[in-house]
Amino acid sequence: MARRRFKTLEDIRRYLANVLDRLEDKALDETGAKARVYCANVLAGIIKDSDLESRVLELEARFGKEADHVRQ
Repeated sequence: MARRRFKTLEDIRRYLANVLDRLEDKALDETGAKARVYCANVLAGIIKDSDLESRVLELEARFGKEADHVRQ
């Protein structure tokens, strides 16, 4: 099987759709599907947190000096 790269939530969505298709086709057992869904869910949370962290850092960089000036 080709190695997959999961960089976005869309990548994970496509992967999970594939897992569901394979489960329904009986090409993947329930235990294997559960493990894959669990890992994908954890990775989705990490991607969301990472995206949020990047956005906060960008806002802090953009407005941080203004906020420091207002606080004084």
